[in-house]
Amino acid sequence: MFTNQSIIVTGAASGIGRQIAISFAKAGGNVVIADIDNENGMETQQIIEQLNGKSVFIQTDVKKEEDIIRLIELTIQQFGRIDILINNAGISKFQPFFEMTLHDWDTIIQTNLRSVFLSSREAARYMKTSGGVIINIASTRAFMSEPNTEGYAATKGGIIALTHALAATLSEYHIRVNSISPGWIHTGDPAVLSEMDHKQHWSGRVGTPEDIARACLFLADSNNDFITGQNITIDGGMTKKMIYEE
Repeated sequence: MFTNQSIIVTGAASGIGRQIAISFAKAGGNVVIADIDNENGMETQQIIEQLNGKSVFIQTDVKKEEDIIRLIELTIQQFGRIDILINNAGISKFQPFFEMTLHDWDTIIQTNLRSVFLSSREAARYMKTSGGVIINIASTRAFMSEPNTEGYAATKGGIIALTHALAATLSEYHIRVNSISPGWIHTGDPAVLSEMDHKQHWSGRVGTPEDIARACLFLADSNNDFITGQNITIDGGMTKKMIYEE
């Protein structure tokens, strides 16, 4: 489906990002694994190579503009093009509100939100001539919260707003921009999940990284070029549940 296409996935060393990278490689794409984690980034590349896929790992700190520019330049050098950008990198550090420092706030904003702007800007410079797809990974925490999640919620809400702004700006270049808001996605051992964990979802189960990867494949498919500026919530129905206490 994506043969000869070049796909950048930030935060692809583990979790959802790793599964997105693997899924695009299985679909024939040339995958660029961008992550600050060298050891796990290389492991993702090895997994893809074992599947006879094509990938390259480029160590990248998405907080740094120079790293993003280097990532894009090296992608062009390696594969000659950029077709799809998946902005997945992020941190979910929750901190007590009154103890959060400005440094704490800036770190999460720079990692989760500013990186989406920087990566999209630099990738779109190359996509302008041939079109492309940008997919941003947001979160259901853009719409609902627990205490002490201010930084994370702010970045995920910002990603959704940035998504439709980019879709408007980049439409004349045939660049589509959408976002995905995952709910509860379990990236570890499924054995730790309880029956009640699964029953909280209308789907009857907690989500997996594969659920998000399949949505990325769908949005990146050129047959779905009528979808842009949208956010798709993938959460097993949790954000639509009415909750009453008896």
